[in-house]
Amino acid sequence: MRDAKKCIIVDDEPAAHYVLANYIKQNPQLELVFQGYNGIEAMNYLRENTVDLMFLDINMPEISGMELLKILPTHPKTILTTAYSEFALESYDYGVIDYLLKPIYFPRFLKAIDRFFATENGKQKPEEAINSVDVKVDGYLMNIELDQLLFAQSFGNYVKLHTIKRTYLASITTTEFDKCLPEKSFMRIHKSYIVALDKIEVTEKDFVVIKNEKIPIGITYKRELTDRLKKLEL
Repeated sequence: MRDAKKCIIVDDEPAAHYVLANYIKQNPQLELVFQGYNGIEAMNYLRENTVDLMFLDINMPEISGMELLKILPTHPKTILTTAYSEFALESYDYGVIDYLLKPIYFPRFLKAIDRFFATENGKQKPEEAINSVDVKVDGYLMNIELDQLLFAQSFGNYVKLHTIKRTYLASITTTEFDKCLPEKSFMRIHKSYIVALDKIEVTEKDFVVIKNEKIPIGITYKRELTDRLKKLEL
């Protein structure tokens, strides 16, 4: 078995430390060696120590996560953690591996770790089969079988999950939920909708139909959707 990769958590929220530390403990390939609560603590530690992976919060007092990445001449491979998504595109300019939106769900954490190890190996690992996703519904974690999911619809800070049997209101953003899904089977076709490609019954110019529901297609997604559906037909 390969040596565990040394990782650190940099976040000003104790609750975030608790969640991430718990997730890291469940992965024997990772070793948590430091927990810092601001950018200055992180800089001081990184000056004296070598680290493989950093979980970094963006919104922190004095020095934000983005500012820390700009200041450091070199930094460990980084997975950003935050409750806000507005810095997602900018973050990739600094070699960030992934971007986890809070609350962080364990399946999404594992996907980010897989991306980290793929970069360590110098090649992408084949996507593992994902058959279900755990989401919070009415304060409880619920396991949603993906072969039952028809489409997901934005609903403020929640997502309506339309399944074959019923609809659930999950406490997760559309962007975060999208990242939990296998790319082969699901696609975001509008800023407010993600669909199961194999559940599409009819495709028109501006919408698709799934179980008598008309779901709009955003202009920027039309070409990709056409290409994806053609591949499914082959």
